[in-house]
Amino acid sequence: MEIKILGPGCPKCKMLLKLTHDVVEQNGINASITKVEDIIDIMKYGIMSTPAVVVDEKVIIKGRVPSADELKELLLK
Repeated sequence: MEIKILGPGCPKCKMLLKLTHDVVEQNGINASITKVEDIIDIMKYGIMSTPAVVVDEKVIIKGRVPSADELKELLLK
């Protein structure tokens, strides 16, 4: 699984990146996580508000930081 965290580096983006690492590690999810900060790359996903989570090139969350439980549920689908 490939997870991308989209965001320019704001506090919410950093919080989401940490949360994603924690959820992946705690649940033994086999995934690579990358941070995308370039605004041109972010716009390619049609994102108008950050942060956002992209899993295998599909946007699953945008414009907010989810709870750990919600993120876990979405990643385990």
